[in-house]
Amino acid sequence: MIKHKKPNAFYDTFERKGAGQKVTHYCPGCGHGTVHKLIAEAIDELGIQDRTVLYSPVGCTVFAYYYFDTGNVQCSHGRAPAVATGMRRALKDAILICYQGDGDLAGIGTTEIVHTANRGENVTVFFVNNAIYGMTGGQMAPTTLLGQKTMTTPTGRSTAQDGAPIGMAEIMDAIKSPIFIERVSLATPGKVMKARKAIKKALKNQVERKGFSFVEILAPCPINWKMDAMTARKWLADNLEPIFPVKNFRDISNDVEPVKPDTEMPWLDEKGLNKLFQAAKEESGTKRTTPVEEQLVKISGFGGQGVMSAGVLLANCATAEGLNATWLPSYGPEMRGGTANASIIVSQNSIGSPVVDYPNVLIAMNAPSLNTFEDRVQSGGLIIVNSSIITRKVKRTDVTAVYVPASDIAKQEGFIAAANIVILTIYILQSKVVDIQTLESIIPLSIKKKKYLDTNLNMLQRAIEYYNEHLKEKHPER
Repeated sequence: MIKHKKPNAFYDTFERKGAGQKVTHYCPGCGHGTVHKLIAEAIDELGIQDRTVLYSPVGCTVFAYYYFDTGNVQCSHGRAPAVATGMRRALKDAILICYQGDGDLAGIGTTEIVHTANRGENVTVFFVNNAIYGMTGGQMAPTTLLGQKTMTTPTGRSTAQDGAPIGMAEIMDAIKSPIFIERVSLATPGKVMKARKAIKKALKNQVERKGFSFVEILAPCPINWKMDAMTARKWLADNLEPIFPVKNFRDISNDVEPVKPDTEMPWLDEKGLNKLFQAAKEESGTKRTTPVEEQLVKISGFGGQGVMSAGVLLANCATAEGLNATWLPSYGPEMRGGTANASIIVSQNSIGSPVVDYPNVLIAMNAPSLNTFEDRVQSGGLIIVNSSIITRKVKRTDVTAVYVPASDIAKQEGFIAAANIVILTIYILQSKVVDIQTLESIIPLSIKKKKYLDTNLNMLQRAIEYYNEHLKEKHPER
């Protein structure tokens, strides 16, 4: 009879270093291996392996997907709770585990963990606190102790220069929504067993749809602490535990009612989403029936020219016609006068990335934009120039250049801020990427200040008139 075996939630072999390899990437004496086993055992005991998704961000835990035979998502640094929140909206029955270190959760991801806890998301967070940035060589972390020497505090952390260690369990306890908050330690076998109990409890809460659970785990990091494994565990008990008290901060799981799946966000179910998007299509009044060439659009100018809103308008028009679209903004710190550009992709196919490095369409609202992006436009592409502001001509001969005095047209109508509507209208007429009636129907849905609605719609008509009078014969439709 087998009394002890590797949990089913683990893979049979850990093949990060090659096929058939049976070694972990963790250093000797590291606490992560212990925590991994406790989580895997709890998954087995609760019978949730087939619906568990583990979120591992950047840090020593980055390779968790080599160990856990569950769903795995590798997240950007600190963003595991945000990604798990999105997954919770999509998968109501999934068991979502955020596994994070102290630099990741208490430093880079502070915003994400605080707001996820405040919303009371039905997720479980395991926070491994070893008082140091482990993966990158041992820099000071938000939890590094006063006087503790690290790569970035060679003389020891000081309050005056570095502040005091942050107690994340205490921060969680200041938020009303979490139902379970506990800090545990791996310093001794007895404390490991208590950690096991807390980990299982936190997962059980999620299975029962009780809400947000947070377990902070004090763990050794012998290599970066520069000590052997046994000494590291004693140092943990003697130094970390007095600063980060091991205790249960909150357990109200027996006092809360489970959240029913059908009451979480009813409008986000399949029928609700279909109704939402169908309403948008019906209001737009159009549905694309002809093929469209994929558009990789870069709209660029300075802040205040409506670059971002023009991009959103284009993307909304595309989705209203049943096309796929993405919009990705990029701008400087200034609200007005700073550089700004938006990347928009319109396609009949799935879009893998919203990034547009080499556009086939450039809409340049000012001279720096043309100077920056002209050479990146694909051969055979389209460049639309706001000739009211840009005085030079396009140097390229392998692209189509269209010159539109967009700012002058808008100024004549008394609303220069609507130059973006003028130039976007010209682009749509020239490219036929969407129907111009779609833009006309989407503008009322997008204009926040209704007093400007008639002016924007009038600007659209002025742009159509300009196109028909000056550009239609000169530039055949693409």
